[in-house]
Amino acid sequence: MNLIDAYRYLAALEQHRHFGRAAAACHITQPALSNALRALETHLDVAIVRRGRQYEGLTAEGAQVLATAHRVLREQELLQQALRGSAEQPQGRLVLGVVPTALPIAARFAAQLAARHPGLRPELRSLSSQEIETGLDTLAIDLGLGYTERPAPPLRARLQVWPQYVEQVHLLQRRDGAEPPGLQFGPPAAWSDAAALPLALLTPDMHHRVLLDAVFAQCGLQVQPAFETNSVFALLLAVQQGALAAVLPGALVATLDGPAALLARPLTGPALRTPIGFMGSAAARPSRALQAALRLAADAAWLADVAAHSGQLGGQLGAGPSRP
Repeated sequence: MNLIDAYRYLAALEQHRHFGRAAAACHITQPALSNALRALETHLDVAIVRRGRQYEGLTAEGAQVLATAHRVLREQELLQQALRGSAEQPQGRLVLGVVPTALPIAARFAAQLAARHPGLRPELRSLSSQEIETGLDTLAIDLGLGYTERPAPPLRARLQVWPQYVEQVHLLQRRDGAEPPGLQFGPPAAWSDAAALPLALLTPDMHHRVLLDAVFAQCGLQVQPAFETNSVFALLLAVQQGALAAVLPGALVATLDGPAALLARPLTGPALRTPIGFMGSAAARPSRALQAALRLAADAAWLADVAAHSGQLGGQLGAGPSRP
C-alpha cells in the first residue's frame, strides 16, 4: 500500500464528499479509490469512512487520520517545492480557499501570480467562511481570502492576516426604459430602498447574508427575500433577468458587462464596509509558493488593482455606461 496515495485519496474524498468525484479528481477509478481506503483502514485497524449507499462522512477515528493526512501531504508538498524550485522561481501547487463574494478578486490574483511565476499552479476553491477557517486550521488549504474580522478569538490567535481591501455593498437592479445597455452607477441608496424591492439574497448560512441581515435589523427593516441561493452567479443572473434586485459587493459589481441595462447604487446610512484579506496559519511553515503569493499580496501595483475593482468603485460613481 502506498500510504501517501491513500492519504491523498482520503483528502480528496473529504473535499468532494463523493466517491466518484474524488476518484475523478485523483485520476483513478472509483473501485481503486475505495480499495485503497479499505487497505488504509486495514493497515491502521480502524474504520475511517462511514459508508452507506453514498458517502456519509468520516468516523471519529477517520477525522484523526484525515488531520494526519493533511499534515503529511503538506510536508510532502513543501519538500517537493524545495527540491524542484527556488525562492525566485517557485514551483508547485497553492490552494486558496475563497468566500464566493471575493472570487473575482481571487481570480485576478491567481492569474497574476501564475503570470509572475509560471511554475506555480494556483487552485481556487469557493468555500464558506467556516470551511476556510477549518481548512487553514487543519492545513487543508494554504491561504484563505475572506472576512478577516469573522474568526473567533481562539482561532484568530492562530491566524495571520494580510489586509487587501474594504468591501462595500451596492444595490443592483435592472434599469427601466430604453436606456443604453451596460452597467451604470447611480446616487447612493438607503437600506429602506433595498428593503422595498423584491430581493435575491444569499442563503442565511453565508456570512455575507449574516452581515446584511444585521444591517437591515439595525435599520428596523423586515426583509423577506424573494429568492435565496448559495451561488453568487445565480444572484447575478437573477438580477439580469429584471424581476429581482440584489445587494452585492463592489468586487462582483465590477465584473458586470453585457446587454442588460443595470444600475448599481452604493448603500449608505449606514455604510457596510467589511475588511477582506488573506489569512493563513500562523504556525504552519510557509511553502515557496505561499511566500511568492504573499509577496504579490503586498505588492503596491496589485493593491492598486484591487482598489480599482472592489469596494467603493468611487471613481465610477455618476458616470455613464461603464465597463470595469
